[in-house]
Amino acid sequence: MNHPAVAGPEDVQVRAQMTPNPFALKFVVNQALKSEGKATFNTPLECENLPLVHTLFSLVGVKQVHLFQNTLTVTHTGQMDDEELREQVTSVIKTRMAIHDPSFAADSAGSQTSQQNIVKDRSHLSPELLQIEEILDRTIRPGLQSDGGDVEVLEFKDNILKILYQGACGGCPSSMMGTLDAIQNILQHETGNQEIRVVPV
Repeated sequence: MNHPAVAGPEDVQVRAQMTPNPFALKFVVNQALKSEGKATFNTPLECENLPLVHTLFSLVGVKQVHLFQNTLTVTHTGQMDDEELREQVTSVIKTRMAIHDPSFAADSAGSQTSQQNIVKDRSHLSPELLQIEEILDRTIRPGLQSDGGDVEVLEFKDNILKILYQGACGGCPSSMMGTLDAIQNILQHETGNQEIRVVPV
């Protein structure tokens, strides 16, 4: 779906939402922020060519910005109260949206995020990993994405699945306990392999 050109800040609608992580706020925008895939930035150096994201790192306490479709999740240190942070992030989105390119490619961002900026090709994965990715796509990722987060599979070896939480899920108490148990239980049940253990990195 093509979005109309943004004429000015008054055309940008932003809705802030709380997430299960007390140190992450999710912002839903009426414009695309990332056309394909997702992107996670941890330093201003990784997003020098993306003024909207780069400006967010100038706000007190912002330590990570995660983009997915029309949502943006800011993870912070708690130095600024939620209401003030919500207002400042909303202001940045509204004033920078007109110059934001949602179709930015991997090489527009820092090397640490390049693999997350593209839709991953899964054709090289083992049958076991393909099955795990399909199960996560169907059962786990929709819920995490609705909360402003995601999970990336890093490795599956000797029944140990290493995962990386992204966006609001990173450092969230519930992702370290309840969500982790849910992922492990679902994978054990759907694959029929009770030996699978899920380890966050």
